[in-house]
Amino acid sequence: MSRDAPIHSWPGSYYVNGEKRWVSGTLSLTRTAVRFTSEQSRDALASFPLSRIVEIKMESSSFIFSALTVLEQGNVKHWFGSLRPCRAAVFHVLEHFWRERLLSPSEAQAQAPLSKGQELISLVTGAQRRLADTGKVLNHQGEQFDNMMQGLDKIESDLGVADKLLSELESPPWWPFGKLPWRSQQEAKAESAAKAPPPRGSGKAQKVICSVPAVVGRGSDSGELKPGSLTLLPSALELRDASGQLIHRFEREEVDDIRVHNPYEISVRQRFIGKPDICYRLLSARMAEALSVLEVQYKKKVEFTSDYAAFQGSPSTTPDSGAAFWGAGAHSLETEVPVEVPAGDLTQVQLHVLQPTVTEAEAQELKQMLLQLKSLALEAETELERQDEALDVLTSSSERATMSIDKHTRRMRKLL
Repeated sequence: MSRDAPIHSWPGSYYVNGEKRWVSGTLSLTRTAVRFTSEQSRDALASFPLSRIVEIKMESSSFIFSALTVLEQGNVKHWFGSLRPCRAAVFHVLEHFWRERLLSPSEAQAQAPLSKGQELISLVTGAQRRLADTGKVLNHQGEQFDNMMQGLDKIESDLGVADKLLSELESPPWWPFGKLPWRSQQEAKAESAAKAPPPRGSGKAQKVICSVPAVVGRGSDSGELKPGSLTLLPSALELRDASGQLIHRFEREEVDDIRVHNPYEISVRQRFIGKPDICYRLLSARMAEALSVLEVQYKKKVEFTSDYAAFQGSPSTTPDSGAAFWGAGAHSLETEVPVEVPAGDLTQVQLHVLQPTVTEAEAQELKQMLLQLKSLALEAETELERQDEALDVLTSSSERATMSIDKHTRRMRKLL
């Protein structure tokens, strides 16, 4: 497979900093790099490997609106705008392949000039920024939960007053003992029925054959791409979002066709007569693991499109190989160095192999960054646990308030 064959492309514009102008063209993602090609001159205005990316963000300012920025090593920032179908879809795809590239140890070995320590530091730096942003959002969310708790407490207090007033209205003056006995029995039965636990389902969890992270979108040409996962079960195919919630479940007999656009992109369709089909598009850096299972499970339903021909020619990228996405060419720079060879006779490549992948200074910096990351993660975990408890209380309180309002409404109607 050609390393320059694009996995996915999006029309858009690129800001040329030297000329202070925007140029229309196409943003393309390949196995190892991101490239932007001008629409007029067909020249590559920007081209950099995925391994050199430090951060990918969605930004906007008074000069640039709804832009996607890619920060490259050396503090070089690239601005992409007017991306179609939308900026968020491009962001999720680029971030997915970039993170899978950094998390793959085999591909890191293929980039000999790059330091493994620098890549790890860049990855941890991005994680720190995202965790800090997440902490701010969690704090704001916690404040909203606290305000909601105060509101529900006020509602419960008002409902208690309403209950007392309705009790006085329901009790006739000639009955000196409060509520009538038959009303008390009816309310007790209603409360016991409401507190009864719901019946549990008898379904059993199936064994997971394969699960890969993916970017999932609804429709064959969907622009609403979001991070999630693809899970293959013996009798079904499940699509989940980043939080693990089920997006859609295709039963095995419901899948009509699986179109393979390239080794990293597929679409699953269920056809209907008289109403729109259900179709989902998935992109994954580890799609080869799922394709090997899909071809066995669905056989004739798997269809390879004409676009797949651009990726043929390499045995390591065919679906039957089952190889990981970043595995091809990982050992091309491995060099065996004899122990008997003097240091002065070693080549530059051999000297690079003998050098440690992470220096002592990089290790110390990584240690400090990981300690900070751990502290941020522990704070976020504590806040999440507190919010989970608050959410449980909010759920039960809102259910009680709803039941009380319904009960008071029925009692008021009987008094009319």
